Amino acid sequence: MSRLLAIVFLVFSCVALAGATPPDPIEGKWLGQAGTPLDTIELGFEFKRNEKGELKAFLYEPVGNFYALELPGVVDRKDATYTISSYDTTLTLHGDALEGTYLPSKVPATLHRTETLPVEMPVPDLPPGPGPKWRAKLGAGEIFAPAAVRDGIAYVGSTNGTFNAIRESDGSFVWIFAAGRPIFGEALATDANVFFVCDNGYLFKLDRKTGKEVWRYDLGDARSPRILSHQIIDTVEPRIGDFDFENSSPMPRLADGVLFVGSGDGSFHAVDAETGKRVWRFEAPENGKPPEVTPWNPNGSNKIRTDALIDGPRVVFGSFGHKLRALDRKTGAEIWQKDLRAEISSSPVLVDGKIIVGSRGGVLYAFDRETGKKLWGMLLWGSAIESTAVPGKGSLFYIGASDLRRVSLIDAKDSRVLWRTDVFGLPWPRPAFSGGRVFASATGYAPYQMRHLGSFNALDAETGKIIWRWPAPVTDSLVSGFAAPPVVDGDLVIVGGLDGTLYGFPATGN
Repeated sequence: MSRLLAIVFLVFSCVALAGATPPDPIEGKWLGQAGTPLDTIELGFEFKRNEKGELKAFLYEPVGNFYALELPGVVDRKDATYTISSYDTTLTLHGDALEGTYLPSKVPATLHRTETLPVEMPVPDLPPGPGPKWRAKLGAGEIFAPAAVRDGIAYVGSTNGTFNAIRESDGSFVWIFAAGRPIFGEALATDANVFFVCDNGYLFKLDRKTGKEVWRYDLGDARSPRILSHQIIDTVEPRIGDFDFENSSPMPRLADGVLFVGSGDGSFHAVDAETGKRVWRFEAPENGKPPEVTPWNPNGSNKIRTDALIDGPRVVFGSFGHKLRALDRKTGAEIWQKDLRAEISSSPVLVDGKIIVGSRGGVLYAFDRETGKKLWGMLLWGSAIESTAVPGKGSLFYIGASDLRRVSLIDAKDSRVLWRTDVFGLPWPRPAFSGGRVFASATGYAPYQMRHLGSFNALDAETGKIIWRWPAPVTDSLVSGFAAPPVVDGDLVIVGGLDGTLYGFPATGN
């Protein structure tokens, strides 16, 4: 017996005598890349045994803000192939390389042994910017709704049940309407009126100058529950269920004198804008038959909480029931539908002639507007897509995410990523693009498995570089910062805060 074999035999004999599991060839640290030429990310794993001798995987994915994230379950091995079932990842050992596929979309991944793995860096020292020109406290409550701006007035609702008209010049109040229940959706402001949805189940029409009610239409969703983010206490029984990340309501869309809007009960409505009378009501065949319950949809609902898209003779909308639908605007008849296999909390938007929409399954899609045919799909690397796309120049669009923590510039032609910028918080709301800048809200969230800090940001639209970052006031709430989409009007950008304050920031300057 050679000296080397004798040493190996001795080591394994000692291991066997000690009752320990011998080392696996995959144990240790691995680092490489995953993705396609259109979107490639850095990816790492550490494989090691736990106290039970089980082989465990710890994920390192900087773009997804995962550092030593312990994945559920154990790593299974068959010959030289290893499977992480909880993360739909399969890797095969080839010499000093691990090669295989990552996540359900089976993107290619190649890793090599390494001595070190990525660590999260501190938030850089960024310019705070000019700060707000004015602040308008809307009372006790939070602002999730974007403002609707018209003729120098910003119209916005709050969770305290009020709908407010605020002067853009100085943040002073013009009038206040008591709707009575929380308001999460963007209003529609026309020459004479303003329309919005309230959680008491009604679509309201107000006189824009006076704030007086003209009519209200019953959407039928007054009993649709909404559980906002809160600190879950696992030791208290019985538990009422996790919060469901319902931070939005649909904005009414207007075309040819008819308003189009979804409801929390899963139905979709066409309403005469002048009289408030129903034109038609669509209810999906699967409504009342809840889809699979998920961590993001604990009540298994078919709610419609996002804006519809008016596209010629069609109106397109998505629901928590996983379906993206196109209906005939005149009759409400279904033209086509697509199952996105996850809750749709991103509003469909037309970019470069394609319908762009995301899901909580972490996939961003492009669909043919006439047929609903899928043109492409891309991962946001383990992150749900709460944000809505905002068209940029040509075929480009900007979009936020969730845990990905990035605002991205993407080409609608082929899903190529031009840049991604970390805003160090949850960019749930849609960003705003104006004057060569992108404005992005970020929500703080703590405690959580990754760092999320609240802030309001101005980015260079061409490069993604952060021009300034205004940190949100620190609070003791689970969520803080900004969860409302910003809106640009001339030289002012208006955004609501989770502290119940409406802010007016300069849209230019450093």
